[in-house]
Amino acid sequence: MKSAKILIIEDDDLQYEIYEETLSDYQVNQVRTGTDALKQISILKPDLILLDHVLDQGELGLDFLPELKSLLPHVPIIVISGALEVHQEFQALQGPRRAHYCLTKPVDIHKLSETVKTALRDCGETEVIRQFESLEKSKRVDVQDLLSRSTDRLHRQTLIRKRLVNKSDRPNVSAFSRDFKVSRRTIVRDIQELIRRGEVDSDIFPGWSESNPS
Repeated sequence: MKSAKILIIEDDDLQYEIYEETLSDYQVNQVRTGTDALKQISILKPDLILLDHVLDQGELGLDFLPELKSLLPHVPIIVISGALEVHQEFQALQGPRRAHYCLTKPVDIHKLSETVKTALRDCGETEVIRQFESLEKSKRVDVQDLLSRSTDRLHRQTLIRKRLVNKSDRPNVSAFSRDFKVSRRTIVRDIQELIRRGEVDSDIFPGWSESNPS
């Protein structure tokens, strides 16, 4: 994946230059805070994220990990810090919204390079595919249903996006629910995902990308 895009969330310009040189085979972009990362994600669409813990404006990288994983669930995240306790590293690597790796500063550039290669090769969407393959091998009877529901959801979201393009008025969620024969809650989740991915203008449903509407 030589053309992979890597988002580096790092406020130290000298440290960023080290990363940039080490990862020169990839497309790299820098932001200095977690807040800026959340704003840029839909534009940059990274294949991997390097997340420093201590950031500009007093922000802490781990505070942004859950939301980053929520927005980019299949994108591997490598946390880099010299300020984390062992229990913090452990917590960062646990749970559904976890980082894939934690590296300690000062970073060994060879280890960083190899970790990035491994993450791009084995994590993210590849990891999801392996999970599905594992389900198939175990002959779980519901695997086809899981795949079908995932395909149906993506297809429905594509149709919803097409109907919302260039629309300035707030669409009728109940009408979508009737048309697609799913619950209003499902339509709400679909539109929220489209807004988060930058495929639908958030002005249509102000605040929906950040909280559950009533």
